[in-house]
Amino acid sequence: MNEQLVKSEGLSQRIITIVLVVCFAIVVALLGATRLHRPDPYVQEVLSLHGDSVQGHAIFQINCAGCHGIMADGKVGPSLKNVSDRKSPPRLIKQVISGQTPPMPKFQPSPQEMADLLSYLESL
Repeated sequence: MNEQLVKSEGLSQRIITIVLVVCFAIVVALLGATRLHRPDPYVQEVLSLHGDSVQGHAIFQINCAGCHGIMADGKVGPSLKNVSDRKSPPRLIKQVISGQTPPMPKFQPSPQEMADLLSYLESL
């Protein structure tokens, strides 16, 4: 009978350990998700500004047209026509500044330049 009690206590301890590990994993996941959804200050600043599409077009010609084409209809990079139908403004900003889509380079214009570029991209 003592042997059954020892086995039962061992099983209980394992169950408690598993529950604690699962709870810890959930807390870590929730904290990580909170950090991921925290607004990016750069993106927030860009979105708070009024963009000038004429200035954005000039920025595009200097920095983007080499790959996306002078008319933004694609070349090495994809066409950006109607890109704002496919990506939200925050996602467009992150796409431009991240450099996570090779061969697109990492590019971080000033917030006003990004607001101008965003305005131009939304006009395509």
